[in-house]
Amino acid sequence: FPGLADVSISQDIPVEGEITVPVGSHSPDEDYSTLDEPVKDTIMRDLKAVGKKFVHVMYPRKSSTLLRDWDLWGPLVLCVSLALMLQGGSADSKDDGGPQFAEVFVIIWFGAVVITLNSKLLGGTISFFQSLCVLGYCVMPLTVAMLVCRLVLLAGAGTVSFIIRLIVVGAMFGWSTLASTAFLADSQPPNRKALVVYPIFLFYFVISWMILTFTPQ
Repeated sequence: FPGLADVSISQDIPVEGEITVPVGSHSPDEDYSTLDEPVKDTIMRDLKAVGKKFVHVMYPRKSSTLLRDWDLWGPLVLCVSLALMLQGGSADSKDDGGPQFAEVFVIIWFGAVVITLNSKLLGGTISFFQSLCVLGYCVMPLTVAMLVCRLVLLAGAGTVSFIIRLIVVGAMFGWSTLASTAFLADSQPPNRKALVVYPIFLFYFVISWMILTFTPQ
């Protein structure tokens, strides 16, 4: 085209974007597109990632895995499972306990959002969804406690049953609190950690109280 020969590119202007991709430089750990990946491989990889997060929660230690690779699939499954197991309790005597399903959703998700906003306002360094991911995954011990309590209640609701449920719920409450603080405490300023841990304590305490006071109709 006429005139293009006079056009020159200054050496001081950087060229944006990666023009060439070196052959053989890609490693399995690098991010890659899943457009050409089979659906089965994608689902299995996501399931393994969720499983690893469950392992991190059951064996809480200082790790950035939950914070770096966040997702909400695990918290959603735990929330639905806990809400289903809490249905049919004597807290609602008008019908079959259906509204408790919505109550669990409101308590878990609204509580997690409030704790996350509180953490951000106090100077937290993690993102909004990373905090929701951690708080949601750390409900897993309480979900296990709810399952154990349902099994114990099948044998009867007496004093021994209440003591067993109290021990189980108390242990899982401490587990959830310690697991969540192990991931979230280091992301807060040192002089404000107590202000972040206290709402987390209340959050899991309310869920634990719902589990402990649950009695099937």
